[in-house]
Amino acid sequence: MMFKKVAIAAATVAAGLGALVSTSAAQAQEQFQPLLVYRTGQFAPLGIPWADGKQDYLKLVNAKGGINGVKLSFEECETAYDTAKGVECYERLKGRTGGTGSFDTQSTGITFALSDKAPGDKTTIVTPGYGLSQSADGRVFEWNFPLLGTYWTAADSIMQDILKKEKGNLKGKKIALVYHDSPYGKEPIPLLEKRAAKEGFELLKLPVTAPGVEQKSTWLQVRQQRPDYVLLWSAGVMTPTAVREAQATGYAREKIYAVWWAGSDHDVKDIGAGAKGYNTVTIHNTAERDKVHDDVKAQLYDKGQGTAKDVKELGAMAHTRGMVIAMLQVEAIRTAQEKYGKGKLVTSEQVRWGLENLNLTQERLNELGFGKILKPVKTSCDNHMGTDWSRIAQWDGAKWVVVSDWYQADKSLIDPLVKEYGEKYAKEKNLKVRSCN
Repeated sequence: MMFKKVAIAAATVAAGLGALVSTSAAQAQEQFQPLLVYRTGQFAPLGIPWADGKQDYLKLVNAKGGINGVKLSFEECETAYDTAKGVECYERLKGRTGGTGSFDTQSTGITFALSDKAPGDKTTIVTPGYGLSQSADGRVFEWNFPLLGTYWTAADSIMQDILKKEKGNLKGKKIALVYHDSPYGKEPIPLLEKRAAKEGFELLKLPVTAPGVEQKSTWLQVRQQRPDYVLLWSAGVMTPTAVREAQATGYAREKIYAVWWAGSDHDVKDIGAGAKGYNTVTIHNTAERDKVHDDVKAQLYDKGQGTAKDVKELGAMAHTRGMVIAMLQVEAIRTAQEKYGKGKLVTSEQVRWGLENLNLTQERLNELGFGKILKPVKTSCDNHMGTDWSRIAQWDGAKWVVVSDWYQADKSLIDPLVKEYGEKYAKEKNLKVRSCN
């Protein structure tokens, strides 16, 4: 009788240990993806749908069985777009056991701070459409990936559209840059200064103090200086404030061109017809709706598992861009698995290899449901951006309408800037410029 009790107890313990081992094994097979977000603070109107889009795509991947059977786990860490908080989030999440994916910082300031840490920590910083524009140079920035485009490519595509409107002649024109007075807002200045010297226009630089809810003096200068065009480098609460001030001062909205982070549905929908004519440059074609939106609706929102509060968020540009970024991170993990073992966890260093060897063909993009949104993306040792593409979308009073063909930045301007600023960064940080031969 005593023996029977001992046997039962032993069996119970064994079952318990088995369950623990099983649970641990299951957890070990989850690839961790850190999510830095800002659902609060001055940029929250942009940050919320962006964060929702990232989560929705990761959930979709899990709903479809993961990456070659490896499910994704993720955790959000709130930065409120504050650099110090962003660094704290990074330090807390970078050392997660098992495989760790890449960091999408969602902030140029946080990117600046983490770019110093990433090489020593061997973690990857992914900044699609933002961050340090010179980090496209993979020889210098081994751990940074500004995929799809940078603030320099965005500014150049905008200038090409303006040149087209002005029949190729900007001599004697005035172009104002109204920008968030932060590293983010200052990023396009080197490119615009090069363009001004080449095209012969006067560049007016008008900084706006964060968070950007007080802009009356800025738009008074616009009214006095009467620039032919205004480029708006803003995000969050600063953007609708700028559009309303332009409306109040009588500045034509069709003469305003916003960077992609100032061109989302939440920026203009409450203004409606008052924002009619307002232009934004898009990352590739992120104003488009594609099969991935239908997949997310069917797999998540129809089952009550979507991240956004309202299914109407699907198709909004900020949400779509969140999905695009998450997809790029997932495909980097998948590419790493092709080299280091399908169905296995990959390390941060291996994810870096995946990011440097991305090759998203049109066929693959079609399979993923992004074929209408993105053009093919291919990275290499020296090219950490891939190919930049963009289009101009215009608010018609109720919705965004794509009004241009495709643009690519002028490589004769961009490439020397990337090389100049990249090598300058390497010298300042005492970094060795690696060979990509």
